[in-house]
This record gives sequence, structure tokens and C-alpha cells, in this order.
Amino acid sequence: MTDALHMLTDLSAIILTLLALWLSSKSPTKRFTFGFHRLEVLSAMISVLLVYILMGFLLYEAVQRTIHMNYEINGDIMLITAAVGVAVNVIMGFLLNQSGHHHSHSHSLPSHSPTTGSGCERSHGQDSLAVRAAFVHAVGDLVQSVGVLIAAYIIRFKPEYKIADPICTYVFSLLVAFTTFRIIWDTVVIILEGVPSHLNVDYVKEALMKIEDVYSVEDLNIWSLTSGKSTAIVHIQLIPGSSSKWEEVQSKANHLLLNTFGMYRCTIQLQSYRQEVDRTCANCQSSSP
Repeated sequence: MTDALHMLTDLSAIILTLLALWLSSKSPTKRFTFGFHRLEVLSAMISVLLVYILMGFLLYEAVQRTIHMNYEINGDIMLITAAVGVAVNVIMGFLLNQSGHHHSHSHSLPSHSPTTGSGCERSHGQDSLAVRAAFVHAVGDLVQSVGVLIAAYIIRFKPEYKIADPICTYVFSLLVAFTTFRIIWDTVVIILEGVPSHLNVDYVKEALMKIEDVYSVEDLNIWSLTSGKSTAIVHIQLIPGSSSKWEEVQSKANHLLLNTFGMYRCTIQLQSYRQEVDRTCANCQSSSP
């Protein structure tokens, strides 16, 4: 039952992953201007959710079998099913591991305007969150299938040790809890538009401040469209009288965000620094003799 249900959820996870990867490669539209990259995150959530639903059902069955030992297991069928499950999960894990490490690099920089914000984009092809979720799913199922295979071997030749059957499910549940935590956390960070774990806002701001003629860095926002595709919006103020160097500063900031920090897309707004004068103070000065 465990391996059969695992194969069903694996099939669902693979279909969702392939669909998400296909849709995420589509060009942005007028309604979805960022494209469909977040579908990979949605696919990862559904894949993990399927695993937890399955785990809950199997844990319930395992507890029932531990309490009530009135069940019979056909060792031969269990052995054959577990062996097939191990073989399929090995192949699937290998394929997902290979596809998750494909990298493609391309750069697209629109023309710069020294008086407006600039956009910049870079495609990395880093590991897909959806593929990672499917890979972890397959690895978890592989370990479970190996456990079932061992249990089947024991039950086949030692039927009195059939308690090995529910024990496999307990071990699998612990494995799922440990292997899916990172994927769940990464998904939550992306949905809440948090800063990716490999980036530090203070360090990025400090690097931008080191660019010549930069007076201050305001409103730096960094988030991810999906795993491996970080996005940034930044407002930079330049020292007074440096309007002739806007294009140079813009180019350096683009290069820093794209190449040094590996951003996928960024928007940079430049303006000259203007010190705000307190209006109350100005009125006082104008009315004084």
C-alpha cells in the first residue's frame, strides 16, 4: 500500500513539476509582467503537501497495525512491489538530480537613460525549487522503498516479525519531516518576498555606496521571483553636480547587482541629492529683521 500510494504521489509531483517548468519558461504577459516563475513555488508546495497527506494516512495505519496485530501480509507480493519501487525511485532520483543542475546563462540589458530608472535582467538557470521538491520527494520514497524491501525480506522468511511493516512507516515519517523542512522554509521566504538567504541587504548597500559619486542608497528592496531568481529595486542619490556621470554610475550599479550579487532582474532609480530645508525654519528666517 505504501509503495503504491508513493508511486501515485510521485506521478502527481512529476506532472506538476513538468507543468510548472514549462509554464515558467513562457514570456511575461501584460497581466503577469514578471512571468510565471512563481508556479515553480506553487508546484513545490503542492508536492510537499501531497507527501504530508500521505504521511498522515500511513502513520494512522501504522499505529492501528501496531496496536492491533490482527493483519496478514503476503511476503512475496510485498517483496516484488518493494523491489520495483526501489528501481523506479533510483531512476527518477537520478533524472531529477541531473535536471536540477542544468545551468544556462544569458544577459539582457535595456538601453540606459541618465534621467530615469533603469532595468536590468539576467537569467541564471539555478536549481529549481520545484525540481528540488520533486527530488527530495523521490529520495524520501527511495529510502522508504528500501525500508519496505528490507521489511518484506524479513516478513517473507520470518512472518512472526511483521511489526517491521509499521516500523518502516515511522522511520519514513521522521525522514519526511527532516528532508522537507528546508523546502518549506524556502517557499515561505519567497511567498513573503523575503531577502534570499545568500544575500545580505547591508552588504549590498555598502557595495553600492562604494561606487564613485554615490551620496546615499535609499529604499533597497530585494526578493525572489522563485528559487535562484533574485530581484532588486534601489533608489540611489548622487552627490550634487554629478549629473554628467549618471550613466556611468548606473552602469556600475547594474554590473554590481547582476554579476557580483547574481541578480536576475533589477531596477535602479537615480537622482541628485537635495537637502530638505525645514519650512518652519525658513519662514522664521524670512520674517526676522
